[in-house]
Amino acid sequence: MKPPPFDYHAPASLEEALQLKAKLGPDASVLAGGQSLVPMLNMRLARPSALIDLNRIEALAGVDASNGSVRVGAMTRHRALERSEEAYRVCPLLREALTLVAHTIVRNRGTIGGSIAHADPAAELPSVLVALGGTVTVASAGNERTIPAEDFFTFHFTTALADDEILTAVTFPGLPSGSGYAFDEVSRRHGDYALAGAACVIRDGTTRLAFLGVGPRPILVESDDPAVAAAAVEPASDVHATADYRRELVATLAERTLETARSRVEEGTR
Repeated sequence: MKPPPFDYHAPASLEEALQLKAKLGPDASVLAGGQSLVPMLNMRLARPSALIDLNRIEALAGVDASNGSVRVGAMTRHRALERSEEAYRVCPLLREALTLVAHTIVRNRGTIGGSIAHADPAAELPSVLVALGGTVTVASAGNERTIPAEDFFTFHFTTALADDEILTAVTFPGLPSGSGYAFDEVSRRHGDYALAGAACVIRDGTTRLAFLGVGPRPILVESDDPAVAAAAVEPASDVHATADYRRELVATLAERTLETARSRVEEGTR
């Protein structure tokens, strides 16, 4: 199928993009890597009146891990972050999750900002951001604000972004020595969307588990009890798995990731 007709804009700067978004409003979609939006256009599941293509804005790409956290420009490709040794030293959980995102060809093109803004509850990076307690930076014409990850994801494919805002950066807090971390998921085949997944962070004596694929957004559980985690999620049944099966997966994934994270805490404190 072919997409419905739309106006195409390719701004050369963030300021120009923000002015376009303010002018065109909610009927304009922002194009980043296009790994989700383009198929939706082709299947006519999305029908924007205009596209604002961010791919010419070089200032929106880049990784900065110089202040104990990993700040990632919205247009940074998954593969670039996955390969960043600087990011790996500060937050190794990122690479562990990124290797499970789709396939290499998708990661070569898909962007960090696009994944976060798309807010697919079955995607890996939103759960990692929530588990770490990260933030999202968004901008509109003349204004910028920072949103905690727990407040950013609100429902299926729905975020706290206003109609005139564009996501510009994502910040993943670092994991200092003595922290524990783990990511795991269960999918039918490598590269498929996970039936369920979990990101685990143990830091400063607290445990945070964030689950993907088992609710309308990443589900945060601040407990080290797998039974509590299984009771907290909101899975649905579909052609791939029942809700009960997904709930059992959550308990299993909680056990696995907690065991791995605890072992890494012990290694870091020796």
